[in-house]
Amino acid sequence: MSTPVFSVRPTTTPVAANVRNEILGNPGFGQYFTDHMTHVRWTQASDWHAAEVRPYGALTVDPASPVLHYAQEIFEGLKAYRHADGSVWGFRPERNAARFRQSARRLALPELSDELFIESIRSLVQQDHVWVPTPQDDSEECSLYIRPFMIANGRFLGVKPAAEVDYYVIASPAASYFKGAGKPVSIWLSSHYNRAAPGGTGAAKCGGNYAASLVAQQEASEQGCEQVAFLDAAENKWVEELGGMNLFFVYRDGRLVTPALTGTILEGVTRDSVLTLARDIGLAPEERAISIDEWREGINSGEITEVFACGTAAVITTIGALVTENDTIGDPEQANGEVAQQLRKALLDLQYGRAEDKHGWLMKLA
Repeated sequence: MSTPVFSVRPTTTPVAANVRNEILGNPGFGQYFTDHMTHVRWTQASDWHAAEVRPYGALTVDPASPVLHYAQEIFEGLKAYRHADGSVWGFRPERNAARFRQSARRLALPELSDELFIESIRSLVQQDHVWVPTPQDDSEECSLYIRPFMIANGRFLGVKPAAEVDYYVIASPAASYFKGAGKPVSIWLSSHYNRAAPGGTGAAKCGGNYAASLVAQQEASEQGCEQVAFLDAAENKWVEELGGMNLFFVYRDGRLVTPALTGTILEGVTRDSVLTLARDIGLAPEERAISIDEWREGINSGEITEVFACGTAAVITTIGALVTENDTIGDPEQANGEVAQQLRKALLDLQYGRAEDKHGWLMKLA
């Protein structure tokens, strides 16, 4: 397939340079957005067409659009990193492209080719490259968070796949997801809610999964926790994932265990990268079922020495304690995050171009 060409319609009202620089100095996460976005249209008659980079702005959606009534939509999340020479690089965007296609199939949406997906990101980054933050030193974590998403559009209230679809990419300069990046966080175990069930949409990156997790996240916040962990829907005993991150368990004998992909867990790009990097530092990764009882007993006996979560936004974050209705597993003050920090540094050094890209994971965007 030939590389898609995006027409460019520059904004006439870009954010002033001094304002942009102030934002880049303290961007937070997901609060500010670049001057432009990309858009591609799909219809049954014309397939994908009208690819363009256009000014960031409000969308036109009919009140009867199926995305509003039946949640037929998907999204992705990835980052662009500024290297020391000023160039901008993406990290394994082809994996996000593949997962986007997988999510589209599950939500009965048209599949976007990998070439179109990657070029939509590249075109936006090249247009808005000045929005990619520059780290001041190796300890600063800043990047351009990129959010591709696809929504069903049109005007009808019948329960059926949409005949019109819009694909967009927006971008937002970002600092660390959690305050005090790298510090242990506390997690709440949800005992009343499940994130996904067999045959459901757990393996797809769609908004409904996240909407369903919000009430459990509210519970977590009320308990003084930063995130929520979910168990399986069938037996309510097998650990699955957090609201937006995958879980890993470090064992005393050098094993690194993560819940196996069963169709109810999102196949994280960071998760897959950690499995590879673990081998590079001498760990023995395993993908298998792990129960909440094994988590509890492993921490209490010392067999499990660390627990951490990973995802694009948060990178790798040590879990200091799991808070349940009946007990607390672990202690943030005593949490040993040595392996998590070693993997975190290896991943960040690679993403920012400070280490050799042995696995061919980086892609130049600008």
